Amino acid sequence: MKSLTLLRHAKSGWDDPVARDFDRPLNGKGKRAAAMMGRHLRSLGLSFDHVVASPAVRVMETLDEIERGYGKALNTAWDRRLYLASAETLLDVVRELPDITGDVLLVGHNPGLEDLVLMLVPEAADGLRDAVERKYPTASVARMAFDVSGWPSVDAGAAVLERFVRPRDLDPTLGPDQD
Repeated sequence: MKSLTLLRHAKSGWDDPVARDFDRPLNGKGKRAAAMMGRHLRSLGLSFDHVVASPAVRVMETLDEIERGYGKALNTAWDRRLYLASAETLLDVVRELPDITGDVLLVGHNPGLEDLVLMLVPEAADGLRDAVERKYPTASVARMAFDVSGWPSVDAGAAVLERFVRPRDLDPTLGPDQD
């Protein structure tokens, strides 16, 4: 059994004048949402034996806040391929994960993360998949399980979506247009 948790970076600051999208930082709401999501992951008792993330500034800052809420460092492996990656590229990264890892956190961007969930979870799944299809907001987490012995066996339609949590599910003030 393998578990894959996908975390979209928290809300970034579009008002911050940066030369490159890659360098865009989080805004205050994003920092609050990421820290809360870290506390939520801790409350669920989740423990990741491998973390892979995009090296974009907003992802690094999201993980800083996740760690603050989670209460411990996550020992992240930075992978440039995750920056604005398509679902297909993300799936390639997943299939390359070390087989000794059983519980992986992948942190990146949309639309790739949302598309990956929709690719991996069968359409006949319950309402969680429908919620992902409607919108995968910033700082949201999708957790999937696979009945496989190795990551190379992960394929389209093979996942069970165990949970999908958005920041506004934990705190309504973190919903859209509430800052």
